Amino acid sequence: MSMQKNIKQLLMGFSLLLLPLHVFAMESSQHEPLDLTSSPIGFISLLVFFIAYLFVMAEEFTLLRKSKPVILAAGIIWAMIGWVYLNHGMSELAEQAIRHNLLEYSELMLFLLVAMTYINGMEERRVFDALRSWLIHKGFSFRQLFWLTGILAFFISPVADNLTTALLMCAVVLAVGGTNTRFVAIACINIVVAANAGGAFSPFGDITTLMVWQKGMIDFWGFFALFLPSVVNFVLPAVIMSLAVPDEKPDSTGEIVVMKRGARRMMILFLLTIATAVSFHNFIGLPPVFGMLTGLSYLQLLGYYLKKTKHKCVAHEMAINNSEEDEIGEVVAFDVFLPIAKAEWDTLLFFYGVVLCVGGLGFLGYLSMASELMYQQWGATFANISVGVLSAIVDNIPVMFAVLTMNPDMSTGQWLLVTLTAGVGGSLLSIGSAAGVALMGQARGQYTFFSHLKWTPVIAIGYVASILTHMWINNSLFS
Repeated sequence: MSMQKNIKQLLMGFSLLLLPLHVFAMESSQHEPLDLTSSPIGFISLLVFFIAYLFVMAEEFTLLRKSKPVILAAGIIWAMIGWVYLNHGMSELAEQAIRHNLLEYSELMLFLLVAMTYINGMEERRVFDALRSWLIHKGFSFRQLFWLTGILAFFISPVADNLTTALLMCAVVLAVGGTNTRFVAIACINIVVAANAGGAFSPFGDITTLMVWQKGMIDFWGFFALFLPSVVNFVLPAVIMSLAVPDEKPDSTGEIVVMKRGARRMMILFLLTIATAVSFHNFIGLPPVFGMLTGLSYLQLLGYYLKKTKHKCVAHEMAINNSEEDEIGEVVAFDVFLPIAKAEWDTLLFFYGVVLCVGGLGFLGYLSMASELMYQQWGATFANISVGVLSAIVDNIPVMFAVLTMNPDMSTGQWLLVTLTAGVGGSLLSIGSAAGVALMGQARGQYTFFSHLKWTPVIAIGYVASILTHMWINNSLFS
């Protein structure tokens, strides 16, 4: 009994250590979160998140998937929060907070999962391979390919995500560039800038724009006010960089790729799914995720149709001499669950860890402190520009989620400004966006951190010019 008593006393003493001193001086409200910013639990939580993010930034070198450290950090942070609130008789408050964060994550995760399923389905139907083959066989020069891949990245990323777009265009560059390291490096930089800029003016172009739209800060059509600033962000650095691209023609190699049956219908259904999500949100007042999940049924029905008309699929596959067979020798038409399985699950789980970590730090009181410093002392404009610079070092997802959690009182123009800067600020460094990190792996040894860093001043010109363009043409939205 004495040992049990000692253990209980030890645990109680540890729980008291985690509380800030001022908690004992006043009785806490049952309806307000505790301010734990000056407590050991607050400092430990900050340290845990910082260490986790060091592992995220070092993913290229450690080969440790970025989702693992942030999920662990989220568990540690919320476990400490739960322990303190349990000992304070306020466990329901902590439970409500974590459920709120889980709801926000689930909406975004399901939305992204449907989009990724469509993208993977189109990849399986050889849509992107056909586009790449067409570009290679047209006999464009290096300078023409530099502009074509950049322009395509700019206009594809608003519909597909900027990561998929960058990987597709990089595959074209690698196929035609070969050992021409100079062309591959500068073309990859241009692709990263273009994909990030294109994703900034569309709710579907990047996870950050999707978060802003789902949160209701900007309506669907409001994002297109960023079109011209995004164009400036892409075109201005591209014009300067294009002067360093050799005006020569590469050798035309590679086979002609034909899309699989159902590819065009799948592209149409993807656009219809986007329209459904927008309609659910704008006309019915429901969250866009319900429209996206409804759109997933379109893809499932297409898969059912292709399966039932497999004899046509067999004839089509035999015609292009590239049939895919299962165990019993029959041609597989389309299985919707294969694209779902191939979704970027590490990205989705990383997003879970980020949302829960930032939500935990916000519940501790740190985001209120940051909001006070940035948006009241610095001012909204300087704070939002700083968000873009910060997103070049730290991933833009936690930065934008932190801003949305702070929820500063800003005009539509300022919300568009932070959307723009968070989207294009990651182009300043190769590690600043998912597109840049992915291309460093895809074009390893040719596109590197330092080859990108060489052109950072030029990209910064586009960054500043896009901000000035937005503040000029959208001046009425700042009032």
